[in-house]
Amino acid sequence: MCGILGVVGQAPVNQLLYDGLQVLQHRGQDAAGIVTASGKTFHMHKGSGMVRDVFRTRNMRSLQGNAGIAHVRYPTAGSASCLAEAQPFYVNSPFGIVLAHNGNLTNTRELKADMFRHDLRHINTNSDSEVLLNVFAHELAQRVEGYELSVDAVFGAISAVHRRVRGAYAVVAMISGYGLVAFRDTNGIRPLVIGSHDNQGKTEYMFASESVALDCSGFSLLRDVQPGEGIFVSFDGEFHARPCAENTRHAPCLFEYVYFARPDSVIDGASVYQTRIVMGEKLADKVRATLPDLDIDVVMPIPDTSRPSALQLANHLGLPYREGFIKNRYIGRTFIMPGQAVRKKSVRQKLNPVACEFKGRNVLLVDDSIVRGTTSKEIVQMARDAGAKKVYFASAAPAVRFPNVYGIDMPTRAELLATGRDEAEIAREIGADAVIYQDLSALRQAVSAVNPELHAFETSCFDGQYITGDITAAYLDAIECARLQGKTGEEAGSEQMLDLNLNVAEQNLI
Repeated sequence: MCGILGVVGQAPVNQLLYDGLQVLQHRGQDAAGIVTASGKTFHMHKGSGMVRDVFRTRNMRSLQGNAGIAHVRYPTAGSASCLAEAQPFYVNSPFGIVLAHNGNLTNTRELKADMFRHDLRHINTNSDSEVLLNVFAHELAQRVEGYELSVDAVFGAISAVHRRVRGAYAVVAMISGYGLVAFRDTNGIRPLVIGSHDNQGKTEYMFASESVALDCSGFSLLRDVQPGEGIFVSFDGEFHARPCAENTRHAPCLFEYVYFARPDSVIDGASVYQTRIVMGEKLADKVRATLPDLDIDVVMPIPDTSRPSALQLANHLGLPYREGFIKNRYIGRTFIMPGQAVRKKSVRQKLNPVACEFKGRNVLLVDDSIVRGTTSKEIVQMARDAGAKKVYFASAAPAVRFPNVYGIDMPTRAELLATGRDEAEIAREIGADAVIYQDLSALRQAVSAVNPELHAFETSCFDGQYITGDITAAYLDAIECARLQGKTGEEAGSEQMLDLNLNVAEQNLI
């Protein structure tokens, strides 16, 4: 999961991009980067770490120009932190292109083989984003006539990308001397919104992973980029949009609403905050059905993501709501921290119990989800150490039982607490007196209740149904093997398909 931004303005955009990245910092803390464009020149700075640590005054001064793109990186599928994989990426042909990407491709190795054997392009890192950039650059080069680039050529290249690439991707890119490009995968798995701002009678445009980046920058939300749609905004501010794929469907990632997105964002027409409120109501119904005697004295959220759901659950059940844990806001989000040991160590640094709220009480802890169970186990133990008599644990999301291959770091079944366990076994594993999960149907209804136009969702981590249609048991087995061997999960996941492709290619060469 990453955060991306793109701006075409009438004045320097370096501060807009920096401020936007700060707002999207929750989407990735591994690396950050900004590229601006002035004339035909790109200015780039990127580095490892938080936004505030990557950019200094001297860096910001060098980022000149009225257009730019930016990125905060969260390493996916077990990939290691690596400065070489910080985004945006750059290629010099045709014209010069920079690209930032949120998501995860599921056929990267196949595409790499095509790049090497047919497109004659070199891929320098293990990042699927660099592969995506080179696919787009190659397809654009095939459509350039003479030395000029047409709008039709841009949309033709986007259409070709949709035909060749599989997986989840929201993209912003810039073509030197021409403009900014934005597009989204044909299922709309990863979010991308468009905003506008009037500056002395001329319209400025911003693209962002979440609407909160628009709000904090003074831009008004126009709409979401549609699945399979391509958008091109010239550096002069001319806006072009066109459907670039057939057989599209709107199936956003349900986990965005559960955990990743900020509550003050609106994604695909649904307020994240409102969806979490409804999640709390649905979860309250499940708690009442599971614990009919309601042997609960107090409801407490695990800050911060679960707070709206926990508050509404308490109201729905007529129970007191208390803040039992105080969060250290200078510690990163444990779910997106790569590595189990890092997550476990950070839990007690991140949360501290208010002992008087626990002593002698039966408490219901509410969290957004339970993934590996490391955080949950530590929190339950903290509640008991603080004097709680009984500790019940409720999850606003269903049990996470399957790997996610679309950009979330939960790639192996062995690492997921719910794999092969029922609720009673999960409760014993984390030390709780009972565990209550949201039903998947209720979670779908919670989002649809806020935006009735949303009917389908990407829910693979809950039900094992992969909407791109290319994920097999062999693919998932290869991801797990690769993770154990220290490779990037996606690379190995496509290894079997790549071997097949190379065998076919070699036979054709004979």
